[in-house]
Amino acid sequence: MDNLDMKILGRLLNNCRESDRQIGIKLGISGGAVRARIKKMEGRKIIEEFFIKVEPPVLGYGVLYFVVSGENINEILDQISLIGEPFFVVPCVGGITVCSIVVKENMKEKIQFADKLMKDVRVLSIFEAENPGFNANLTKTDLEILEELVKDPRARIEKIAEKTNLSTKTITRCIEKLQENEGVQFTIIYDPTKIKNYIPHAILAWIDGDLKETLQNMNKVFSKSYLQIPFIAKNQIVLFMYSDNIFKMDETTQKVRAVKNVKSADLFIPKRISFYVKWLEKAIKDFKKSSKLHLTYQIN
Repeated sequence: MDNLDMKILGRLLNNCRESDRQIGIKLGISGGAVRARIKKMEGRKIIEEFFIKVEPPVLGYGVLYFVVSGENINEILDQISLIGEPFFVVPCVGGITVCSIVVKENMKEKIQFADKLMKDVRVLSIFEAENPGFNANLTKTDLEILEELVKDPRARIEKIAEKTNLSTKTITRCIEKLQENEGVQFTIIYDPTKIKNYIPHAILAWIDGDLKETLQNMNKVFSKSYLQIPFIAKNQIVLFMYSDNIFKMDETTQKVRAVKNVKSADLFIPKRISFYVKWLEKAIKDFKKSSKLHLTYQIN
């Protein structure tokens, strides 16, 4: 892996529907060269799959995040599944696992229940994700197209039209709508352990103050090291970054802690990234049975 590979990986993480030609124009190389590098990363299992990540609030669900001590994914899944549907599980270097579950209601009660229930693993932190600005005004047609995109996020518009009996114009308009929604991300799942020469990592910053202003200040300083677009959740900002040096990572974490409005910041180095879509498939299926034409949730 060289820096150009990392930049291609970053483009795909932020929008896997971006064409090889478009990526090449942004990076100053040909579309063919981009495709060859993507094929290389797929062959080495760095890129595991193309994926559409839908934040649960877009479909009217809440999200709980857990930071726990332990790396036994099956054990952690068994316990969190008693509270809600798994969303993702990420074991990290140092014996820490970050995971989240999708819940429908009674968020505060679920937090208390989770704290009591998870006795076999030490819960370091539980917090609710509240993502401002997620538009949930999806139609049944949007969800029908989304259902196909879950199977193949890079599917050609003509292929989706065949499967859904919808016009290419309708599908194009829907995909544009989904791409404009901050709660929907056309992305990839990658294996951090297969990346040589670089270390993907995340810095979770707890904010006491204006989130958008803080993020703007962070972007000015750290954007060249971003692997993905930063993620905002309630009073947290998660920076997804990469570095060729573990000491630089520690130095960057210290710099994040020094940014105005940052109360604290923690460094996480993922060993594995697993997403789960059972909750999404079920939510789409349930809504398609509904008499409603629109989802009307607005998460604030």
